[in-house]
Amino acid sequence: MEEMENRQRQNVPPAGLVASLRRMGLVGADEHPAGEPLAGGVSSDIWRIDLASGPVCVKRALSQLKVTADWRVPTERNLYEMRWFKTVAGVVPEAVPRLLGHDEQAGTFAMAYLPPDRFRLWKEELRAGRVDMECAAAVGSRLAAIHSATAGNDAVRRAFPTDELFYALRLEPYLEAAARAHPDLAAPLHRLVEVTATTRRALVHGDVSPKNILLGPDGPVFLDAECAWYGDPAFDIAFCLNHLLLKCLWTPSATDRFIAAFRILSTSYLDGVDWETPADIEARVARLLPGLMLARVDGKSPVEYLTDEDDRDRVRKFSRASLADPAASVTAIADAWARETGS
Repeated sequence: MEEMENRQRQNVPPAGLVASLRRMGLVGADEHPAGEPLAGGVSSDIWRIDLASGPVCVKRALSQLKVTADWRVPTERNLYEMRWFKTVAGVVPEAVPRLLGHDEQAGTFAMAYLPPDRFRLWKEELRAGRVDMECAAAVGSRLAAIHSATAGNDAVRRAFPTDELFYALRLEPYLEAAARAHPDLAAPLHRLVEVTATTRRALVHGDVSPKNILLGPDGPVFLDAECAWYGDPAFDIAFCLNHLLLKCLWTPSATDRFIAAFRILSTSYLDGVDWETPADIEARVARLLPGLMLARVDGKSPVEYLTDEDDRDRVRKFSRASLADPAASVTAIADAWARETGS
């Protein structure tokens, strides 16, 4: 009986989310929908809520992120996440979920629910060693299309005055936290912060991770754009490529495929770069990558699947060497990591 009551309580969405849906005009005054919390990142409450018209996904930003470290960020980022979705819908509409409503007062918005039987989470595919090269290429080309369409666009730049948010969500907890953990590398890590923070070329997602990419019938769909910022597009591609390298330690049997996907994704992306020379952005990506690798073991948000200390030490050793002697290209990093992991 107690177990059943617990399940029933779990199916009752928080009153605040239902109130937000009412303010959006998506729930009637007498409607009391059920729902289910969805797995997500560390920064938001995410629920599937079953309305009379069908299921929707509702997301509310949290001020204190769900990590061990004290990491507080303004909930206004919810507004800029919505703006990122709206902007990208005008570029690659199939690459984002459809927006249904926004409650700025509560920092909540609703979007179309994408069922898992049709939209597979890329992270789970990679965990199982299923590395789809067409998907990797599509992620790269879609990122390039988004960056290209927004590059040099003053209206988009003005719509994302999020320098402080990006610093609080990405530069401080990743690169600066890694610098505090490795003071002898503070100079190159702080240089990465400086270059990234002052390079403003295009609209950046800021969290292009396999956990935020669904593989749908029309290609990859990007979620969780809370870090949206008008800045350095090199950050997006470096952030994504970093995850493909780290996955080699999570699912070693698929290392060759992860390295191949890394090469295909980076090539697909660079083929679409038309707002600056591909060599210039590739150089920034190559410098960022080892800093981001180090941040995922010694920053505020370490990847949860690197639980073996030997694996973490391998990342530290590789990242430290790469920061001290930067690679000239992403291909050189892939080659070096392949040697390190025995691929």
